Amino acid sequence: MAPFFKVYHDDERIQEDINILKSNKIDKENIYVLTHDDDRTDRIAKNAEANTIGAKEQGLADAVKSTFEKQGDELRNKFESIGFSKEEASEYEAELDKGAVFLIVTESYGVDLEALIG
Repeated sequence: MAPFFKVYHDDERIQEDINILKSNKIDKENIYVLTHDDDRTDRIAKNAEANTIGAKEQGLADAVKSTFEKQGDELRNKFESIGFSKEEASEYEAELDKGAVFLIVTESYGVDLEALIG
């Protein structure tokens, strides 16, 4: 089953929702932020104390390979490395091209995330 995700266009709103998730016992280790811009991704993740998708999630070989790929390929690989299909990864990468920010939760421990932040 693919991870839970929600698309944002407002950096403050995603940070608020990440705080809601963490206050409802969603482990920070399962909360990821992804944007088309690495600096923006890092800034949001740092401010909200969330994660980015890196070598740990992708595996070292894929992470190294990503440094030589085009931005779109790298982003699709990141989506796939945390549980999305190739088709989903392509669709979601196109959303990133439009300035979207993805909040991704890989494990919710039975918490209804849709009810919390849907």
